[in-house]
Amino acid sequence: MHLETDPPLMAQDILFMRAALTQAEKGLWTTTPNPRVGCVFVRHGHIIAEGFHEKTGQAHAEIKAIESAKQQNISLQGSTAYVTLEPCSHIGRTGPCTKALIETGVTRVVAATLDPNPKVHGQGIQQLQQAGIATTVGILEKEARWLNRGYFSSLERNRPWVRLKIASSADGITALSNGSSHWITGTEARIHGQSLRAQACAVVTGMGTVKADDPQLNVRAYETSRQPIKIIIDSALSIPPGSKVLQHGQIILVHHINTSQPAWLNQHPNRENIHLIQAEPENNNNNTPNNHLDLQQLLSTLPNYNIHELHLEAGYHLNGSFFKAQLVDEIAQYIAPKFLGHGLGLMNLPELSELPDNQWQVRQVNPIGEDIFINWVKTALDAFN
Repeated sequence: MHLETDPPLMAQDILFMRAALTQAEKGLWTTTPNPRVGCVFVRHGHIIAEGFHEKTGQAHAEIKAIESAKQQNISLQGSTAYVTLEPCSHIGRTGPCTKALIETGVTRVVAATLDPNPKVHGQGIQQLQQAGIATTVGILEKEARWLNRGYFSSLERNRPWVRLKIASSADGITALSNGSSHWITGTEARIHGQSLRAQACAVVTGMGTVKADDPQLNVRAYETSRQPIKIIIDSALSIPPGSKVLQHGQIILVHHINTSQPAWLNQHPNRENIHLIQAEPENNNNNTPNNHLDLQQLLSTLPNYNIHELHLEAGYHLNGSFFKAQLVDEIAQYIAPKFLGHGLGLMNLPELSELPDNQWQVRQVNPIGEDIFINWVKTALDAFN
């Protein structure tokens, strides 16, 4: 497909696409499960209108920017539109953005990346070209994909993006031998961790964490109009009905296919928001029965629930299970300036006989309060970062 019909003014394109990405980031906590998209209109080197997609069912970024221009009596005739994702060309909850762009009289549209949705992929660009509008695709593509890594992961890999959040001491201990872990890191790090919860479609943990900490798994440190879904890996459905995590919000309990629905569920005050998902047992090499669930199979079902970005906050064993299954894409690690000696490590992993090749790259290192934040990304996922 011919994606470029006008030579790009590279420096200017990068400048204004960054502005569009800044718009898209305004929907970081609200747009999910839709992609985060921003748009700016530019004429004579100046931004004349801008907008972003805020949440499902509301106007797309292009429409918001067009509406902003109308409110200011600004004509978009002859301008260039910079948008972080290929404009949609089909009718969903809203009308096609390609039609709206064509009607503005823009002469050029620059998109950071094509939309992986098969209802759109390449067709939006094609419609613009057929209308005589010059198009360029691929400006700051990796940045745009990273912003929507969950959306791209679901459509390209048929599973959510998985981010593992870990808080540990400087010597890699996540809890003392007696189970105590409150609090290894400081207040600022814990607040930052909730910002990662806020941007996820769902937060997942296991029964070990529920029984040890009785967490709520919601976003409390920030005001947000959308709370992530809470997923509990509970193969035997043994979760106590009084657990804090069950009292509010949308909850998914993932259990073994041979486990019956708990008797308390029909009488639970939040029963309408508690959903059960059956998961297949793990296929182990010994063909011996166990209660471990097939996490790969589970992840492949989650896009059906509009879960694209998964935030894993679990313990030693479930962290290890996700890691050993090679299902962790990103690690958000908070390291406290403490040395604890004996205790639980980051995750339960098998012993190695030789050093492996580097499989992870550091994307970001920041001090947060008294702690250090390190963002790791799997090296094989270079297309996302």
